[in-house]
Amino acid sequence: MDKRPETLAAQALHRIDGETGAVIPPVHTATTYARGADNALIGAHDYLRPEGPTQAHAAAVLTALEGGADARLFASGLAAAMAVFATLPTGAHVVAQTKMYYGAKKLLQHLEARGALILTLFDPDDPDALARAVRPGETELVWIETPANPLWSLVDIARAADIAHGAGAILAVDGTCAPPCTTRALDLGADLVMHSATKYLNGHSDVLAGAVITRADDERWQALCAHHSLTGAVPGAFESWLLIRGLRTLFVRFERQSANAMQVAQALTGHPAVSQILYPGLPDHPGHAIAARQMTGGFGGLLSIRLKGGAEAAARLCARTQVFIQATSIGGVESLIEHRKPIEGPLSPTPDDLVRLSCGIEAADDLVGDLVEALGRG
Repeated sequence: MDKRPETLAAQALHRIDGETGAVIPPVHTATTYARGADNALIGAHDYLRPEGPTQAHAAAVLTALEGGADARLFASGLAAAMAVFATLPTGAHVVAQTKMYYGAKKLLQHLEARGALILTLFDPDDPDALARAVRPGETELVWIETPANPLWSLVDIARAADIAHGAGAILAVDGTCAPPCTTRALDLGADLVMHSATKYLNGHSDVLAGAVITRADDERWQALCAHHSLTGAVPGAFESWLLIRGLRTLFVRFERQSANAMQVAQALTGHPAVSQILYPGLPDHPGHAIAARQMTGGFGGLLSIRLKGGAEAAARLCARTQVFIQATSIGGVESLIEHRKPIEGPLSPTPDDLVRLSCGIEAADDLVGDLVEALGRG
């Protein structure tokens, strides 16, 4: 029978350990694998750097959840992004967003400064900007992030795919903030999906990892796999096992986080200290219609608020919360709060007054009460 993604995730593809019958997959920490007398490999793996059994299992779960052809794990989300960029021809034209995860944008700008690629940035809030940014016959890669951290701009993936393919480029989607329990970008026309698996996919703030999933096992994908093996930027077995553990609860975590974020966003609407709430789940969000089409499993636990008191008010709020923890990262079971501009730096388009919230799975009333109390102290 065909199983729904929720079942595939919860059972990690129903892989029962053949030797012991354990319902939890084992951790294979070996770095090398034996050959028989004929020098043929006994199993499917020879050395850990390309991929070991635990890494392969985690990748298989992600492939199934995304509806892809194959996947590879990396030691971080940026290592995964770099693998995509590294397979481009030298001097390739790349189109990406002005508003996106600052680390990925810094990496692209670093590569441009070294002459590795030519970068054009477009405003994701302008529905026609991407079409103007691509160069038919020249653009190799369109890189989008939706929703885009931390301003939560939305890009129509299906339309972006049409534009990219019409220009002869491939479309890669950073799906970190919209994991496959809510958005399957490959089904919408993307060629590659990248995740910082550190975030929602693992969901417990104890793994640093990344992943790339492909729609087709083609020549470009084989080049990425070769880069993956040659550079060795792979997670260890225990990190991969923890990722499998996290994926098993992805759907239920995301549902609770989405509900909590919605309650927080609604509760803060109209608060006298708040000038704007940025959450794709709110009907007045500029990208809500796109989000409603693409995020079919919930709008996620991530939102940002802008404060009338400016940067000082943002810093005070982050310092005063008692439930929200002031820390970097998103997507974990614990709720985090962060004043983003000081983290991203002066060149970032993120406003000085913006506070990013990552809602966990705590009681929603506690999250709302914490923020209201912290905002109410003046």
